[in-house]
Amino acid sequence: MDPAPAPTLTGPPGRPSRPRSSDAAGAYAVLAGTLLSLIGVGWDVQWHVDVGPDTFFTLPHLILYSGSAVAGIAALVMVLRATFAQRAGRPADPTAGGSPIRVLGGTFTAPLGYLVAGTGGALFLLYGLLDLWWHSLYGFDAVLNSPPHVALFISISLTMVGSVIVFAAARARRWGRAGLVVSIPVLMTFTPVTTNAFDGLGLPIDPELAGTVFFTVCFVLMGAITLRHRRVALSIAAVLGVMQLFLWWFSPWAARVYADYVGLPLRDNLRDIPPELPSGMPMFMLAAALVIEVLLRLGRGRGWSVRRLPQLTGAAGGVVVSLSMLVQTSLLRGGAGGGPMDRSGTSATMVLTDAILGLAFGALAGYLAARFAVLLHLNTTAADREGR
Repeated sequence: MDPAPAPTLTGPPGRPSRPRSSDAAGAYAVLAGTLLSLIGVGWDVQWHVDVGPDTFFTLPHLILYSGSAVAGIAALVMVLRATFAQRAGRPADPTAGGSPIRVLGGTFTAPLGYLVAGTGGALFLLYGLLDLWWHSLYGFDAVLNSPPHVALFISISLTMVGSVIVFAAARARRWGRAGLVVSIPVLMTFTPVTTNAFDGLGLPIDPELAGTVFFTVCFVLMGAITLRHRRVALSIAAVLGVMQLFLWWFSPWAARVYADYVGLPLRDNLRDIPPELPSGMPMFMLAAALVIEVLLRLGRGRGWSVRRLPQLTGAAGGVVVSLSMLVQTSLLRGGAGGGPMDRSGTSATMVLTDAILGLAFGALAGYLAARFAVLLHLNTTAADREGR
C-alpha cells in the first residue's frame, strides 16, 4: 500500500550504471557497523547496571566507537565512489544509496543514504570527544542520560536511519529487501535508550513507553508500506525478537566476564532482574505486527481510504504495543516500571491510560509512517520501475 502516488523524477541523461556487487557490500558494511554499535550499547548499558560507573576507555566503548567508525568509513567510500563516477560522466544510479546530493558546491556527489549515515558517524566521533572531555571533568560516568551520551545515541540513530534509506533505495533487489528488514529493527532497538533522556523532565506520561509505542509502530508500518509485500511487518518483528534474544544472553554475560577480567566486583545489591536494554524492547511485537498485517490486507482488499488506513492501522498497533508493554513490565519487574510514572501496580485506570496513549501515539506513528514511505519511494523511483 502506498498512501500517495510517488511522482516520477527525471534523472541525469543516459542509462544508470548496472547494479554491482559493491552496492551490496557498501550497504551491508554500514549495516555491520550499526550492529556492532548495537552490541556495544547493550554491553555498556548492562555494565552500568551490573557493575556501576565507568571511564571513557572501556571495551564496550571501544566496540561502540568501532561500529560508528566502520559505518562512517563505509559511507565515505561509497560517497567517493559516486563522486568519481559522476566526474567520469557516468550517471548516478539512485538505487545505489539513494538520490545523489551535491555537497560542498558540487565537490562531492553523495547518495542520500550514505550522506545521512556518514554524517551520523562523523557526529558520533565528534561527540565522543565531548564524552572524553566530560569524563576528564567528572571522572566516572554513572548515568546513561548525560548530555554526551544523549548526543551519542542520537548520532548512532542517524547512522541507522541512513542505513534504512540505503536499503530502501535497493528494495527492487533481494539483498535490498533483506537489508531493510534487518536495518529497521536495529533502529527500533535504540528507542528505549534514546527516550531515556526525557526521564528527568517530570512529564505527565512515561516517555519511554510513548517512545516505544511511537517508534516501533512507525518503523514497522513504514517498512510494510515501503516494500508492499505480505508478511513484511511480521518479518521485521521476528528479526527484532532475534536481536532481543541475543542481547538478553550477551549483555549480562559480557558485563560479568569483562568485570572479572579487569578485576572489578559486581554491585553488592545486584538483583536477579532482566537485562536492561533487551527487557525494554517489546516482547510481544509479533502480536502488534500481526494486527498491522491483517488491517493492511483488509484495507487493501476492501478499498478503504488510503489516507485513513495508516492512521487506523497505527492506532490499533499502538494499543497492542502499549498494553503488551504493561503486561511485559508486570511479568519481568513485578509491575515496577522504569519511567517517571508510578507503575507499581496494574489498575483499570492504568490500563485505560496506556490504551489511550497507545491509540494517540500509534495514530501519529501511522500518519508519519505513510509519509516516510512516500519519501523513500520518491528517493528511488528507478527502483520502483525495476521492481514492477
